Amino acid sequence: MTVDSRGVPLEDYMLDDRSSYVKLPTIPLPQGSRVIVGDDAWRAAMDIASAATGHPLIAVDVYPGADVAAIVARIGEVLPEAEVIDVEEAAAADPEAIEALIARNLTDDRVFGVMSHFTVDEFYDAARLSSLQERVDERSRATVLVGWGADLAARRRADALVLVDMARWEIQQRMRAGASNWRAHNGDLDVLRKYKRGFFVEWRTADRHKRTLLDRLDLLVDGNAAQDEAGAVRGEDLRAALAAATATPFRVVPFFDPGVWGGQWMKNTLDLDPAEHNYAWCFDCVPEENSLLLEADGRVVEIPAMDLVLSRPRELLGARTFARFGAEFPIRFDFLDTMGGGNLSLQVHPLTEYIRDTFGMAYTQDESYYMLDAADDAVVYLGVKTGVDPDQMIADLRAATDGEHPFDAEKYVNVFPAKKHDHFLIPAGTVHCSGENSMVLEISATPFIFTFKLWDWGRVGLDGVPRPVHIDHGEQNIQWERDTEWVERNLVGQVEELRREPGLVEERTGLHELEFIEVRRHWFEDEAAHDTEGTVNVLNLVEGDEVEIVSPTGAFAPYAIHYAETFIVPAAVGPYVVRRSPNSRSERFATVKAYVRGTRSTDS
Repeated sequence: MTVDSRGVPLEDYMLDDRSSYVKLPTIPLPQGSRVIVGDDAWRAAMDIASAATGHPLIAVDVYPGADVAAIVARIGEVLPEAEVIDVEEAAAADPEAIEALIARNLTDDRVFGVMSHFTVDEFYDAARLSSLQERVDERSRATVLVGWGADLAARRRADALVLVDMARWEIQQRMRAGASNWRAHNGDLDVLRKYKRGFFVEWRTADRHKRTLLDRLDLLVDGNAAQDEAGAVRGEDLRAALAAATATPFRVVPFFDPGVWGGQWMKNTLDLDPAEHNYAWCFDCVPEENSLLLEADGRVVEIPAMDLVLSRPRELLGARTFARFGAEFPIRFDFLDTMGGGNLSLQVHPLTEYIRDTFGMAYTQDESYYMLDAADDAVVYLGVKTGVDPDQMIADLRAATDGEHPFDAEKYVNVFPAKKHDHFLIPAGTVHCSGENSMVLEISATPFIFTFKLWDWGRVGLDGVPRPVHIDHGEQNIQWERDTEWVERNLVGQVEELRREPGLVEERTGLHELEFIEVRRHWFEDEAAHDTEGTVNVLNLVEGDEVEIVSPTGAFAPYAIHYAETFIVPAAVGPYVVRRSPNSRSERFATVKAYVRGTRSTDS
C-alpha cells in the first residue's frame, strides 16, 4: 500500500469509480466511406492512377520515420507490374552533406537546438533529383516513387498521390527502440539527441511539406501500424472528416509515459495498465504530438492531430488566433502525476525574447498548475524567497551538479501548500515545480521542450543516465524580483468570481497578465452555456463523473465527456452547452476552459 508522508493511503485520493476515461476516442469518417486495409491500399492507388492515360505514375510521399525500404518491398510484391523506386536512395543528399546543412540548427547541446526553416528539396542532391525526374518522365511502365519528397520527383504531376503519415509519438517510440533519424544511421545515439533532430529539423520541415499535400492527396495510409494491418482512407473522405471535425467538439488520442518522478493516480483513476511501475505524463491535448483516430465500420486510421491544424487552421483556431500563431495549436493540456512519486525537477522557462533569440521560437511556455487532486501533504515550489542572494543560489545549483552537494531547495524557493482545485500561475521566468503526491493538470502554451532544469533532486533518468540540467540558460531567465510577496500577490489564489446564478458560478482562475491564455472555471449543477466567440476553446472536466456537450441549435450530436477528459471545441462551433449527462450520478460539476486572450469576437 502506498501512503503519503502522513501515512494516508493514496487510494483515499483516487476515485476508482471515475474510470470511464476514454483512451481511444474516434472521429467518424463520412457516411459511405470505408477504411482500406493492408495491401488493398496499394491496389487502390494503382486503380486511381490507371484512370490516367499513358503509364501510371504513383507518388508515395512518406513522413520521415517510416520504414521506406519495407514499404518499397511491400509495394513491389503487391504491384509486380510496376517499377518501384526508393526516391531517398536514388536522389537524397549524402548523410555528410545533410549533417553539414543542419549542424547550426542542432548545436552541441544534448536537448536544445534552433528552429529550422528548411524545405524538403534542400535535403536532396539537385543533380541526382533532376536525373530521377528525367527517368520518370521517360518511363515505359507503371512507376511508383516512394520516400519523403516523392512528390518532388513526380514534379507534382503524379496520377495518384499517396501519403504514408505518422504521429510524432509513434516516431518517438521507434527512436527509443533504436530507430534512426532520417538518413542518419544513428540508431544507437542518445534518444534526447534523436528527438532534438526530429523536433528542430525533420518534423518542422515535414509538416511544411505535408501542408502542400493534404489538399491534393488521393489516399492517406496509416504509417503507425504494421503494413498488413494499416488502414488507409481516400483523400476526399479524409478532407471531409477533418472539415466535419471543426464543427463539433472532439478529443485527440491521449498518450501516457512513465518517468522518474511518476505516480499512481492515473493508473488507478484512468484504468491504465497496472503492470507499469508508474505514469508520469499524460498528453491529452498536444495536437503536435497526439493522434486522431478516423473511424468507419469499426476500423480506424490513425493520423497526426496536426493534420487538422495544418489543413483547417481558421475553422479550428479562429481567424484571430490563426493570424497570431499561424497553423500551430497554442494551448496545451497535460497531466503530471506525482501521487506516490517524487518532486518534479526544479525548473524555469525562458522569457519570450530569450526563446526567440536563442532557439528561434516565436513564443514561450507560460504555464500553470491546476490541482486536479492532491494529498494532504502536497506542495508547489514557486518563486524565490525574499532576500535570496542570486549569486549564492546559482553557486549552490552548480555545486549540486557533482552529485555530492544536494541543493537545499527550501532555502531558496517558496513552498506553498496545494489542495484540490487550487490553481498556481507560472509565467515564464518563475522558478517552480510540483511536489510529490499531486495530480496536476498543466495548462500552458505549447513550445514543448523548452524547460530549463535547475535541480533534479540527485536522480538519474529511467535509462540510468543523469537527466540534463541547464543552469546557464536558467540563470539568464530567472526573474529574481518574483519573491515571496510578489508570488503571493500575483500567482497564488487568484480566483475572481465573475458571475453567480442559481446552480452556476463562473470564475476567472488565471493566467497571469503576462501570459496570453485566459482560464475560466464553471461550477454548475445542471448546465453551463458557453460560446467560442471566434477562438478555439480547450476544456477539462475537473469535477463530476460525466457531462455532454450539446449545440443549442442542434448543429452537432451530443458529445459525452468523462471525468478528467480534455476536449477541444473548435472556433467554428460558436455557442455550446456543457450539461449533466443522463448517465451522471454526480451532484455538481466543474470545467476549466482555456482560450487565447484578445482573440474573441467580443474582445475588439
